[in-house]
Amino acid sequence: MTSDPKHRCESPKVVWHTGAVDLAQRAELMGQTGCVVWFTGLSGSGKSTIANVLDGMLHARGRPSFLLDGDNIRHGLCAGPSMLESQYGSAFAERFGLGFSPQDRQENLRRVGAVTCLMASAGLICLTAFVSPYRKDRQGVRSMVESQSGLRFFEVFVDTPLDICEQRDPKGLYRQAREGKISFFTGITDPYEPPESPDLVLEAGELTPERHAQRVLEYLALEGIFPFSSQRAHGEDS
Repeated sequence: MTSDPKHRCESPKVVWHTGAVDLAQRAELMGQTGCVVWFTGLSGSGKSTIANVLDGMLHARGRPSFLLDGDNIRHGLCAGPSMLESQYGSAFAERFGLGFSPQDRQENLRRVGAVTCLMASAGLICLTAFVSPYRKDRQGVRSMVESQSGLRFFEVFVDTPLDICEQRDPKGLYRQAREGKISFFTGITDPYEPPESPDLVLEAGELTPERHAQRVLEYLALEGIFPFSSQRAHGEDS
């Protein structure tokens, strides 16, 4: 076999099959409408922390949700060549492994976007936490999600200044990028294109992650994703 793209087999029989249960039926069963909440921001901005807190709040309120985290996805669905090579060989790893070049980032988000569509179609509130630095890639995911009738996409910009992100630097990535040890690092050697019209802006540093998550929770309720009264956790007083 060869990995030459010219020799890939293209099947003319790949068609979309409509399921027996539609989005409205799933929404009625689950008491909510599936959607994608896309957190974007610089590394160290706090997006993963806020998304995790929100996931916990939704769970406490009986709202089925799932969080796709950028680092976790890079361990499986979008693993890099070094992770794939030992199990599948160098040719496979070179063809399917994803690094952090602009094109690899694009494919990373395309794969993630397809998964968010499936999760939201199942009725889940799908949360994501990805740097996702390029506007066209985020717009591509939005278009993918919203092409499915009834699905909603919410872009949440975690707006944290670069200097604060560098001060946090929990994984030492900014330091390594400044030393020239990491290529294509967003904010240092690669650009971050902030959203021009996000659905929600969280100015990190001004509020706690819990307050930011509460704000997103209230926003989703106001948008009709679930009944507003269900914000309160089971057993809470009004």
